[in-house]
Order: sequence, then C-alpha cells, then structure tokens
Amino acid sequence: MTEHDLQLPMPGGLADAVLFTPDASQTYPGILHLPDIGSVREAHRAMARRLAAEGYAVLLVNPFYRTSRPPVFSFPRIPGEERTLQRMAELTAPLTPEALQADVVTYVDHLLARPSVHPGPVGVVGYCFCGALSLRTAATRPQQVAAAASFHGGVLYKRDDPSSPHLLLPLVTARLYFGHATEDKSMPAEAIERFNQSLADWGGAYESETYAGARHGWTVPDNPVFNQPQADRAFQKLTELFAATLRSL
Repeated sequence: MTEHDLQLPMPGGLADAVLFTPDASQTYPGILHLPDIGSVREAHRAMARRLAAEGYAVLLVNPFYRTSRPPVFSFPRIPGEERTLQRMAELTAPLTPEALQADVVTYVDHLLARPSVHPGPVGVVGYCFCGALSLRTAATRPQQVAAAASFHGGVLYKRDDPSSPHLLLPLVTARLYFGHATEDKSMPAEAIERFNQSLADWGGAYESETYAGARHGWTVPDNPVFNQPQADRAFQKLTELFAATLRSL
C-alpha cells in the first residue's frame, strides 16, 4: 500500500489530501473519500486504506480547507459541547452551496488526473456532514460518478429549503446507497421517510436503510459511538456498491 500526502489547488486555497493505492505502478478505479467534520486524521486514513486494499485508488480530502489544515480540531470533540459546536460552525460556514459545487468539480478533476487512476467513472463516499456532499458530487458530475454512498449523512432532506440536497436527485445518474443512523438529530426518522420518498420518486438505482442500534458516527473508529459489527456491515455494503459499478473498468 502506498500513501501520498498532497496539497490540492482548490477554488478557495490549498486542500490537504492523501492518495492511497495498493501498488503505485498499477492503475485502479478511483474513489473520492469525504470524511466527517473531524476531517483528515488517522481514523479516516485507516478507513480509506482499508477501501484501497480492495483494489481502488482512494483520495481522502479535507473539505474544510477554507478554515483549517488538519487537524481541524485542537481539542477533543464532544457532541453538544459549546466549543465543539462553535468550531463546527467555523468549519462549515464558508461551505455555501456555490462553494461546495466548485469544490466537488475540482475534487473529481484531481482524482481523475492521478496517474494511478483509471480514466473512466469513479465512486464517492461521504460521512456525516459530507454524506450530502457525496450526493452533490454525483449530481454535479453525472458523467464521471458511477456510484455514491453516504453513511450517517446529515440534513439530506430539508423541508421547504431550496438548497436541500434531495433536490439534486434529478441530476443524478449514479447508483446510490444511504446508510442512516438511529435517533439521529441531523437526520431524524421523519426526514429519512421523506428522503426515501424522494428517492422512490427519482426512480434511479438506490438503497436506503437505517442501521439498527447504530448512532450518528457509528462507522468511524475514533467516535465514541463506533459500532464494530455495524461498521463492518457498512463496509461490506460499500464494497458491494463499488464492485458492482466500478469493477467493469
């Protein structure tokens, strides 16, 4: 396994990133890995590394580069704590729909420009805040993105909000997968139900399910709510998605 730390020129500055490849002398289907609010750190490096070992070139990026280089938190993240909430607001404030639109285009371009990446379609996976960014990537680059996944993605459905991610579905041609958490304040049961109806109305290929007993952030090893059995199941669903859509390259 090779790991290359990079700094990517982006619309709002330079973004730290890491490219994982099983063998630098070979080419592989490309996957964009969008982390949770904690951004690039060992937990997500390990997740990207595990995915790359399945036979992919995986680009892990720092979506919060406009505010900070990693580590984006200088203190332990505690859900609900005032300074944690304040820091989260600082990290996400510059990420307007327009900024995110520009970023996802550039991320895909950077991924496809790497010599170890096949020139064909790519996959994308996003966690927590970046679950919606995974969907936006598929909508913005439908010709390049063959599959997109979201795990415990927040605010995928915002009622009566013209910027709601679910409104991007008509632009998507990729196969989609959504793994939801239970009792998730950022994506409660009612929002999941409405989002699932939007998926059904969209009519594309998708799967959307709630993981029993798995709380928001359950897939990430350094989260207090990490759930190993359900994280392994999520990884299996992710690899099945990419095997079905990217392995023909």
